[in-house]
Amino acid sequence: MVPLIGIEEEYLVVDPRTRHVAPRAADVLAAATDVLDVVQEITRFQVEARTPPSADLGELGSQLRSARQEVASAARSCGLAVVASGIPVLGNVMPPPLADDDRYHRGRTLYRALHDEISICALHVHVDVPDEEHAVYVGNHLRPWLPTLIALAANSPFFVGRDTGYASWRVISWGRWPVSGAPPYFPSFGDYELAVRALTDSGVLLDAKTVYWDARPSSRLPTVEIRVADVPLDVSDSLTLIGLIRALVVTALAAVERGDRGLPIPAEVLRAAYWRAARYGLTGDSMDVRHGTLVPAPVMAGRLLEHVHKALAEAGDLTFVQEGLDRLLRKGSGAMRQRRVHARGHDLADVVDDLIVATVA
Repeated sequence: MVPLIGIEEEYLVVDPRTRHVAPRAADVLAAATDVLDVVQEITRFQVEARTPPSADLGELGSQLRSARQEVASAARSCGLAVVASGIPVLGNVMPPPLADDDRYHRGRTLYRALHDEISICALHVHVDVPDEEHAVYVGNHLRPWLPTLIALAANSPFFVGRDTGYASWRVISWGRWPVSGAPPYFPSFGDYELAVRALTDSGVLLDAKTVYWDARPSSRLPTVEIRVADVPLDVSDSLTLIGLIRALVVTALAAVERGDRGLPIPAEVLRAAYWRAARYGLTGDSMDVRHGTLVPAPVMAGRLLEHVHKALAEAGDLTFVQEGLDRLLRKGSGAMRQRRVHARGHDLADVVDDLIVATVA
């Protein structure tokens, strides 16, 4: 049986005149909530759209396109726009205005200046798994492939007026948090439970939801949640990533059923692979952490496709995802597009204008 998938995409609210992010998410939500499952995020710069669970990538694509169009329409009715970018291109965002939620304000008291760059937008993919224990072991198997997903999804090169030099500054910024990035390798589910208990007792967690690893058991659903990717600029790229992620989960579940709990890649090696993926995206070499070698990023993407080939074929997604990956590698990531637009006139306002159009194209 092909697992169901649920999607969350986060967008930034911008003023189309100044091109700066605008702290008016509440206005967009008020205009959109009767139509969609659109919710607030941690700052007033962000909104999040959620899709109903589906096993069909085509249906998910229709839902995501409708979500983006409806959120963009709601924003336009308020004189605003929304963009699919991993981090704000322009605007005064530090410290960000938090949404009116007691939990967020308690988090600011605990985490202090870590909140300064919290106005970030990601693609979250929930894939059905039998239980929390399976979700933990799936995370073990996903660890070697998370850097490749980062490179494919990279869409945050500019941050508040400057080129960061990275394809995904969101990944670097988010990696400062005490429980973020790649999940640790857990030999047993008991080890996972002990680790979460120790983190809770240490005071670094506000609550169970602040286990922010890029692959984690959901705190509220029987799913594994993969949250490693910048929100893609293009819905077709979102769908390619979603298809690859589900196939990774299915491949991992099959291995777990055989008694294989994953390859224990050292955390420091995986951290280096994360850095390379965030720094260079699809334009440089990626680390194949299984072998400790550097290969061009498109080659690593091909190895990912090969790894999940069987799962994609069994789900009927092989041609769809293969064509989507070929298209993504040919045209480049969102980060590459942002830099191409900037190179034409060296004006970040042009980048924001292009994001506004491309988000709903």
